[in-house]
Amino acid sequence: MSDTRHCPAVLIAAPASGQGKTTVTAALARLHRNLGRKVRVFKCGPDFLDPMILERASGAPVYQLDLWMIGAEESRRLLWEAAAEADLILIEGVMGLFDGTPSSADLARHFGVPVLAVIDGTAMAQTFGALALGLARYQADLPFAGVLANRVGSLRHAQLLEGSLTEGLRWYGGLSRERGIELPSRHLGLVQASELNDLDLRLDAAAEALGSSCDAALPPPVGFAAAAPTAPIPALAGVRIGVAQDEAFAFTYGANLELLRAMGAELAFFSPLHDRELPTVDSLYLPGGYPELHHHALAANAPMLAAIRAHHAQGKPLLAECGGMLYLLDALTDVAGERAPLLGLLPGEATMQKRLAALALQAVELPEGTLRGHTYHHSLTSTELEPIARGLSPNGGRGNEAVYRLGRLTASYVHFYFPSSPDAAAALLRP
Repeated sequence: MSDTRHCPAVLIAAPASGQGKTTVTAALARLHRNLGRKVRVFKCGPDFLDPMILERASGAPVYQLDLWMIGAEESRRLLWEAAAEADLILIEGVMGLFDGTPSSADLARHFGVPVLAVIDGTAMAQTFGALALGLARYQADLPFAGVLANRVGSLRHAQLLEGSLTEGLRWYGGLSRERGIELPSRHLGLVQASELNDLDLRLDAAAEALGSSCDAALPPPVGFAAAAPTAPIPALAGVRIGVAQDEAFAFTYGANLELLRAMGAELAFFSPLHDRELPTVDSLYLPGGYPELHHHALAANAPMLAAIRAHHAQGKPLLAECGGMLYLLDALTDVAGERAPLLGLLPGEATMQKRLAALALQAVELPEGTLRGHTYHHSLTSTELEPIARGLSPNGGRGNEAVYRLGRLTASYVHFYFPSSPDAAAALLRP
């Protein structure tokens, strides 16, 4: 085990969601990458869409950090390993800086990473300074780097925002509100990186705009304490797992796939949208995504539907999460009222809602063990099937997602984080 490793690091946070944290984090990552630096980016809390953008911006894998879902020790290991190779570590926060338990502020404090607050400056002048001061001083022991303004209208606007800062708060610059910089979004968050043909142009434009406004010098180094590498038991040696991956199913944690491989599994990626047959596999993993945007095309791919039904009929393991679970139902209806029949392996139907239906961290006690994860969806599902378990959220509120089981099929709205219980994950997918 090595000693403490030091690397420049900063956590990018904001007063609320929608302030542009991902755009700024991606711009910073691309700016430093274009300067020839090795940048490692992490995302605080559960998220699939932001890491896709951040991976393109940095050119390196993006993993989650969270004191509850991932755990303090595993988060420390990830940071310690990144510090060995990176010139800069960026951590994108989640929601508002102090929102949730644990919050982005809790993570920053735990690891001693200074916070760079991103504040949307739209329709704002001197009030910008009041928000910045509140974020910096709300918790006295929070390490705080400074403030960066997003969606700045003009040079004069930037000067007003910078001039509003008091008590020695550092101005890190501003990012303009040019159309070619902002990242487009839809109901579950940002549009997937693979769907943005001009993503690299946007990232380079954002990096150039930020570089002309802020100092590209590296922040001070942060010390990350030594952490022992993990060595998973080869519980999936020789097991071939088919993983759905296309425009409809893409919400997978990199750490999940990495763990499956570390446990000896071979991963075979396939497209329920475009492929006409399954690869030869022992188990299937259907992650979440946007099946509601492609439900007619999924319904029209009869050979794939038949292949997945045959897989289930043979008693082979099948794990489906959120959008993957919707694919298993009798039918799915989108927000426009258009219904498409799907696999019919799970009795019931789902209907998309215009508003968020559930958002919560989840811990689920399954017969195989307790897995942690999160739920985030805009659909409501009706089924007469009795769940084998329900999730429990550490923050209370809505949640308590049901987990259903039929033979070796396990389905839920919960996106599981496999490293939270490798043994349980292996048991769900092992023949």
